[in-house]
Amino acid sequence: MKLIQFKTATVAGPRLGRLNGETIVDITAIAADVRAMIALGAEGLRAAAQHNAGAAYGLDAVQFLPAVTPSKILCVGRNYYEHAKEGGDEPPPMPLLFNKLPTSLNSHGGAVTLHSISEQIDFEAELAVIIGSRASRVSEANALDYVYGYSCLNDVSARDLQFADGQWMRGKSLDGFAPIGPWIVTKDEIADPQALGIEGRLNGETMQKSNTSNMIFKVAYLIHYISQGITLEPGDVIATGTPEGVGVFRKPPVLLKNGDVFDVIVDGIGTLRNHFVSQ
Repeated sequence: MKLIQFKTATVAGPRLGRLNGETIVDITAIAADVRAMIALGAEGLRAAAQHNAGAAYGLDAVQFLPAVTPSKILCVGRNYYEHAKEGGDEPPPMPLLFNKLPTSLNSHGGAVTLHSISEQIDFEAELAVIIGSRASRVSEANALDYVYGYSCLNDVSARDLQFADGQWMRGKSLDGFAPIGPWIVTKDEIADPQALGIEGRLNGETMQKSNTSNMIFKVAYLIHYISQGITLEPGDVIATGTPEGVGVFRKPPVLLKNGDVFDVIVDGIGTLRNHFVSQ
């Protein structure tokens, strides 16, 4: 099932929808948002699948909201061999973790501000994992049992801040720097999260193209590793890293500018599209 958080010009407040072909069926009567749907478990998904009494909207008739509103967004750096190589780094011996703050959340179709404090803003196409149940010290063998679904994420990065600060939090967490969407695809629709094509396109031109099979640390291991000391809560997001082709390491660099459009495309999920505007 594809679950969408959205709002409309005619109905007050945020809504939750189920994608039915090219139509969004309003299922807010079942759950107010994705985290509430997660709390309902399998019964909630059954009720949502059967619910056809809600209003229906075309995809172009709604404003998308972030696909989920997590308590935390945990990210993995240099998690594709070729991406580590293009930056002149050895593959890390263990997952390189950092966070993006909740204020960095953004949505499919949302404008991403090119903050004036940075002159080197870059794109990163990523697979996002949404946690479905509280995970603490879980085994790698059972880790995927704790997944609720998957989405697309753009780990927008202010490279000059990232590199100058000596740690990555500020450069990765500027307001609006975590678009996620357009929806969540529940895990039953993704047979293997390590067999998904992933692509990043800038103004229609392919800049990044890989497969999640090329991750150094796979989804199950990441959940296991993180949960040994950080409890993952329902709705939390793990951004699993980006493949090679980012702008800063190109010769010459290709950095985001006013008017650019960037697409994150992941097999089995869809396309997350954002445009970039000067501050």
